This record gives sequence, C-alpha cells and structure tokens, in this order.
Amino acid sequence: MEKQVIQSVGFRNIEENGEITGFQLKIRLPYYRGVYLSQIRPGHLIVDGETFGEDEIMWRVNGEDYTYADMRRDCRNHWHPMEPATLIVKKPGGLKQGFHDLTYGFCCTHSYMPPFMEALEDPDKPAVIYFREFGQNTNSRRLLIV
Repeated sequence: MEKQVIQSVGFRNIEENGEITGFQLKIRLPYYRGVYLSQIRPGHLIVDGETFGEDEIMWRVNGEDYTYADMRRDCRNHWHPMEPATLIVKKPGGLKQGFHDLTYGFCCTHSYMPPFMEALEDPDKPAVIYFREFGQNTNSRRLLIV
C-alpha cells in the first residue's frame, strides 16, 4: 500500500454491460487503529473541479458496498488500516483518458476525543487540530487513467 491516502492502484473507469457507468479509486485509512464504519464522516470528492457528493459515491469495505447512510448506521463492520477502501463513483461515461486532479476528504470520530474538538472538524477542509496519527482530513493527488 502506498503512503498517500489516495492510492494510484485501482484508479480506473467502471464498465457494466458494455457501458462506462463511472469510475473508482482506492483510499487507505491513515489512522493506525482502524475504525467502525459509523465512525467515518465522509466528505465530497472533487475531480478536475467537479464535485461528487453522497448520492454519487458508494464505499466498498471488506468486499461489501455501503452508501453514506448505510455507514452512519453500521457499528459492526470495521475498516482495518491495512485494507484500502474502494470509492465507486457514478458518472455516465466515466473519466477521459489522461491525468486527473483528485481531492477527497473524510474524518473519523474517536471515543476518547472531546466532542467539541470533533465538532470543529469538516471532512472537506484541512484538519483544525492536526494529529499525525489521525491523518489529514483532505487529501489530493494527480492520477492517470489509461
């Protein structure tokens, strides 16, 4: 697995029944302990200036697909830090071949952090209070689709 949160491996268009229906990318959890899905606060994905929200993104964790709403309610399934999650994005026609600039943000709640500190965190903005072991909220990378 790469050090960057947004992984270069797995960035590609998705084809269903001979038609490109979207694209996918893989991300890793920067937090060393792992989290339950209900602890994840996903943000928006921005690709080349186009924003994708919760209605357009599915998370695949441990081989199962989850909407943002599913994740909010799921306190049984755990995302291990050594297993990347796949974000599946609906976009008819997918992305064109070439380089793309991606920014994705998410943060996680932690039982031992005071709620007022976590209330300050916005998954779409850099962390207000940065703890190296939690990672940064927003992550950017330029990747290639061939």
